[in-house]
Amino acid sequence: MKTANYKLLFILLLVLTITSCNTSNNQITSVNDYSAFLELTESETLQTIQGDHDFWENKLEKEPNQYPHLLKLAASQSQLFTATGNIDYLINAEESLIKANEKINYTNSGYLRALARNYISQHRFKEALTLLEKAETIGENLKGTQKMLFDVHLELGNTKEASHYLAQVKNLSDFGFLIRLSKWSDHRGDLASTIKYMEKAMAIAEASKNKALMQWAYTNIADYYGHDGQIEKSYNYYLKALTINANDAYAKKGIAWIVYSYERNPKEALRILNTIEKQHQAPDYFLLKAEISEYMEDSLAKTKNLTLYAEAVTNAKYGDMYNAYNAKLFAEELNLTDKALALSRLEIENRPTAQSYDLLAWTYYNKGHFENALHIAEENVLNKTFEPEAMYHLAKIYKANGKLSEAKRLKKELLESSFELGPLVEKEIKNI
Repeated sequence: MKTANYKLLFILLLVLTITSCNTSNNQITSVNDYSAFLELTESETLQTIQGDHDFWENKLEKEPNQYPHLLKLAASQSQLFTATGNIDYLINAEESLIKANEKINYTNSGYLRALARNYISQHRFKEALTLLEKAETIGENLKGTQKMLFDVHLELGNTKEASHYLAQVKNLSDFGFLIRLSKWSDHRGDLASTIKYMEKAMAIAEASKNKALMQWAYTNIADYYGHDGQIEKSYNYYLKALTINANDAYAKKGIAWIVYSYERNPKEALRILNTIEKQHQAPDYFLLKAEISEYMEDSLAKTKNLTLYAEAVTNAKYGDMYNAYNAKLFAEELNLTDKALALSRLEIENRPTAQSYDLLAWTYYNKGHFENALHIAEENVLNKTFEPEAMYHLAKIYKANGKLSEAKRLKKELLESSFELGPLVEKEIKNI
């Protein structure tokens, strides 16, 4: 009897040992915490937005000459895009805003800012800048215009202009200024200040009891805590965002990334992503699922998800929104480096940032043109961005060009960013 018990105990220990080899000990999430948010229920937030949309649509039909109704309709269409991910809503909002601006010959700063905001969502930054410069000339609610001018100049890589406009709106007790100061700190690679200012902004949002601001602040601070390696804090703030809006797809995706990248539980991460897709549309979900499938060594699932992504982005309404994703996919997976180069150059034309130049350098690296990649990276990326992905690309480019000491220097920093970059890239980093 004792021998049988020892055999049973040995088998149990063996099973536990094997299981532990395939899972992570970094367990901070609990299905009990977020399972209720994954259940498909009618979203009160979505119902409210849809009701608002229908109200203004009917109002406009009855009073077609009341152009302010177009602005209200566009606001609800933009909210529907955020809630569902359906690109049609964003394009419909653009059409409503163009009509509203045409009615008054583009003479109202508020209307111009609303259309510029829509163009920012579509990654049409140069067009947004033109509208905001016109709004600045008109002058109404100048601070609001200057805040958006900071946003657009930063997106375009115009750091001198961005710094100028940030100084124009300086107010350490203003939510809008603090979130931009946080973004500016992140751009400069100062993560401690990034978090400090976002925490101050979050406190203002909480004091205001404005649920939309609180939800936005919680997901953003969750992102920054993740970048800083404070994974449990990151997780808790994604949960806080979900308590405000149970259908916050961004927060759910954040939790899925923690489950995958930190806890190394790819099956559960896929389960979360599959539930998000039933409520929210976005082509990049397929890319993340393809990455997780590759980690699971499931080549069929990876190919399926890449195919679904490719089909999704054929929708012309996405415009340039997925150019960077497409360029990386062409360069890394499909060996279509000439197409990747064309898209990279288009990104630089549209948005000449360090990240866009990184995309071009990375494409040349994947094409085997290592010297070209190094020249572009050292000229336009080094010390101009501190994003882990760009630094990973730079390390690989250094190694390919025999600059091993520079590559090793970056390797140490990159290993500290392995959560943000993910398990597949972490394997690559270890080989640098």
